[in-house]
Amino acid sequence: MKENLHYPFEIIYKELEVGEEKRRTSNFFELIYIMEGTGQETINQQTFNYVPGRLLLITPEDLTTFHITTPTKMLLICFNDIYIRSAAFSGNEREREAWIKRLEFILQHANHEPGCVLPSQPHKMLAKTMVETLVTEYQHCDLYSKELIQQMVNSLIILVARSIAQRLPDKFTPVADKKTLDIFQYIHEHIYEPEQLKVSAICQYFNISPNYLGKFFKKQADETLQQYIQHYKIKMVETRLLHSDMRINEIVNELGFTDESHLNRLFKRYKGMSASMYRKTMWNADISAFTKNKTIVTDQQRGA
Repeated sequence: MKENLHYPFEIIYKELEVGEEKRRTSNFFELIYIMEGTGQETINQQTFNYVPGRLLLITPEDLTTFHITTPTKMLLICFNDIYIRSAAFSGNEREREAWIKRLEFILQHANHEPGCVLPSQPHKMLAKTMVETLVTEYQHCDLYSKELIQQMVNSLIILVARSIAQRLPDKFTPVADKKTLDIFQYIHEHIYEPEQLKVSAICQYFNISPNYLGKFFKKQADETLQQYIQHYKIKMVETRLLHSDMRINEIVNELGFTDESHLNRLFKRYKGMSASMYRKTMWNADISAFTKNKTIVTDQQRGA
């Protein structure tokens, strides 16, 4: 049975014990910020690790389960399309309407995979500050707390939307026609099936010519079909390197690369280093940032 919202947006604080599972499928969006604890998130049959500081996005119809490894505290921000359209985003009426359409489009067409939706440490630190402010206002309910809470929720949604938008093709916009959306969706759905991603298979499925498909991609994605598929796969590799314990050879087999050398060659072309080096570098950066933040908190507590 699907969960539903009683209000346009709700804020829920949860504490989950080891071994406990949180399952859900719903008709609304959900931002989940991991405040404490570790475990695994399984979404649409893909499993990734979660750690403190991760901001996760779950969209309508996603089937999600959390497996709790250590006691976990999480903040859930649930909202629906009604909230997006009613939220007090700035700008005149025309600008506001255009922005709302863009926001709805971005969230609905996100690549819904497990893992943090924020790509960089500055984005994660910004989200951490917003969540801490939101929690403080939510717990104390001071003067204008309601207004501040709504602004923090809006800001988090916009931060997530910006992160997702940066991973979409530049010309993939709300005004794109249905065939545009359908072709991109087809590629995403068949990314694990190389035979279904051949030009002949795509053209047959959509009843279009190879010439049309080539021109379409040049116009909509500003790159060829093969370039887009490679770029998209590299983004999937990046997600697995950052948010899972999958070995390189497991990623190779899952995403249909010829071998580890093939994956590393493509990954280095886009990221400037091998997949294993990228994982090591990013994990070290996360550990360093976590240690630094923990030291700052400890010093503040001593000063208090």
